[in-house]
Amino acid sequence: LQVLYEDCRMVALTAPYVAGFLAFREVPFLVEAVQRLQQEQPRLRPQVCRVSFGSLLAGFGVACHLGVLTDLPCVGVAKNLLQVDGLVRDELHREQIRSLQRSGDTFPLTGTSGRVLGMVSIYPNSCKPLYVSVGHRVSLDTAVRLVGSCCRYRVPEPIRQADIRSREYIRK
Repeated sequence: LQVLYEDCRMVALTAPYVAGFLAFREVPFLVEAVQRLQQEQPRLRPQVCRVSFGSLLAGFGVACHLGVLTDLPCVGVAKNLLQVDGLVRDELHREQIRSLQRSGDTFPLTGTSGRVLGMVSIYPNSCKPLYVSVGHRVSLDTAVRLVGSCCRYRVPEPIRQADIRSREYIRK
């Protein structure tokens, strides 16, 4: 859980923000970042990428798109429920979240199609859930374990550090 490499760049976004189509706006820059890492530090090839939001839960989100283009295993992680395929934050959903008592407790997110879209899980030092789903080349059980293995707090440490460092970059 140590930062071995960081790369922050200002980029000019040309695609508008359209909910559900974030991959078309962000993935080209993420692919470039992976390529820079491979050129500058070839021995640091990522074993897995954790992407904030964007996965099969999002249909074919950032984690899926990035994984396909880089051939890296990717996992989607979100703090909020993406309301797709009949998933809603209703009383039943809130009751299921309340049933999560300790770190590692989970329940599946099943859409009205009957398809399991992800898992809701509680991780260390948080009572709020995370929504985990597969992106590319990783099973849902493995995705849940990978996220749990790098959570010191609610958000997985790689995503948390990326957020902290990008905000510092912008501040400077």
